Amino acid sequence: MRAVIVLAVLFVAACGEATSNSPAQAPRAHLVELATAGTGQLAVSADRAGSLRALREVRIVNQEQGEITAVTVREGDRVRRGAVLVRYDDRILTAQLDKAAAELKQAELEHERNRQLIARGFIGAEALSRSETALEVARAERRLLGTRVQNLTLTAPFAGVISERRVEPGGVTPEHTHLLTLLDPSTLITDVAVSELVLPYLNVGDRAAVRIDALGDTVHEGRIVRIHPAVDPASRTGRVEVALEPVPPGARPGQFCRVELSTGGRDRIVVPLAALRRDAQGEHVFVFEDGTVRRVGVDSGLRLADRVEIRSGLKAGAQVVTKGFIGLAPGSRVKPVEAPG
Repeated sequence: MRAVIVLAVLFVAACGEATSNSPAQAPRAHLVELATAGTGQLAVSADRAGSLRALREVRIVNQEQGEITAVTVREGDRVRRGAVLVRYDDRILTAQLDKAAAELKQAELEHERNRQLIARGFIGAEALSRSETALEVARAERRLLGTRVQNLTLTAPFAGVISERRVEPGGVTPEHTHLLTLLDPSTLITDVAVSELVLPYLNVGDRAAVRIDALGDTVHEGRIVRIHPAVDPASRTGRVEVALEPVPPGARPGQFCRVELSTGGRDRIVVPLAALRRDAQGEHVFVFEDGTVRRVGVDSGLRLADRVEIRSGLKAGAQVVTKGFIGLAPGSRVKPVEAPG
């Protein structure tokens, strides 16, 4: 029994000596899949529905109440800038204007007489001041009535087409009544809602393709003329105005249209979306170099399917890790493997 115990002790000692003399094994390399950062034209197209409307459309509203004596236009009539559209009965105001003109003339004579009298010392400065004030009041009254008489004749503020007529001659309207609607058909636009993710890549002046259902499948050229600064917090969409250039024959305000917006096709640095990581320090990728990886901070941009744009921090040709992140740290020794086919 004692011999068996001695042999066991000798065996354990021999094993320990053999183990201590054997060389240390190198740690296994971390297995990762890689992809190469390349350049590509990553563009997003967005189809949006909208309705055409005139860029300029105004309601013709009266400033004076009274009886309408003439309406010179009907729906569809084209008018030039300054053309007479509506006339009101101006007899009462014209008479008041004549009276104001006579009173102004009297005030001018009175003031001139007082100037001569004060020069001779017959009256004091107070009398001259009163006549001067009366003269200014008379002038203001005449200007006021002159403006009111002018307001009884309504003219077109710009060249366009009458789209709505709401009154007839002989009718009596209070002031600020909507009489006519005038629009400019030479410039038609449509408002479309665009996702907040696409808005940063659109610019005023960018081209757009517009299809008008009423005019068939023909694609008409449009241009972004305005991008509204606010985003709807409920839908996370912004408003973009697209103008038809030129306006095709047959296009009318109110027609349904479809707008295709594109972010453009400029070259961008692109990597697989799986390569982009985030932590407390921000966005980053792991770049493979000389058998190890290093952390590189980046700024991502447009995303399309399984690819993402890298705006800064990475150059084309860099090899980035796309799989094998568990336990991966900057400086880790890695071994690239091919993705399964």
